[in-house]
Amino acid sequence: MVKLNKIYTRTGDNGTTGLGTRERRLKSDLRIAAFGTVDEANACIGMARIHTARDNPGIDAMLAAIQNDLFDLGADLATPDNGEKLEYEPLRIVHSQVERLERDIDALNAHLAPLRSFVLPGGTPAAAALHLARTVSRRAERLMVELKAKPEEIVGDEALRYINRVSDFLFVASRAVNDNGARDVLWVPGQNR
Repeated sequence: MVKLNKIYTRTGDNGTTGLGTRERRLKSDLRIAAFGTVDEANACIGMARIHTARDNPGIDAMLAAIQNDLFDLGADLATPDNGEKLEYEPLRIVHSQVERLERDIDALNAHLAPLRSFVLPGGTPAAAALHLARTVSRRAERLMVELKAKPEEIVGDEALRYINRVSDFLFVASRAVNDNGARDVLWVPGQNR
């Protein structure tokens, strides 16, 4: 159970922050950057939901579930499985969360026309906001992959699958809120030469 009585603790004033393992790391550490970018993607989804809440309640509900899962992902990344015995069971992303996202992607994608070009971020305000969230989630994924490549660091396979599916979902959702792709802005190679 999370309990936040005091917002500032002064423990980070020296440029470090605590992990769930009680280890302290520099705020510039790659692991901190990874879960900080997951948090940033979550905030972008929150901004996108301003545009989906009224006109796209089904997608908005899917986004709400993703936001909650992204906090789970942040907790997963903040508590690396280093074999150390903890006083609590750390929260981990599980396969059922990935499967739910895949079902949601498939449900939205079933109504979309096949693409014949890359899509430029834009169209409706909701689509543009979802594209922004997508690019931030891709950055989070790149940081997680970089972190996992370090021999001394651990990132769960399901966590990586989940963040990969998030950006896939955000792409499909952006097309769905663009009148199922009818308002997509398509890339025209070399158009302005």
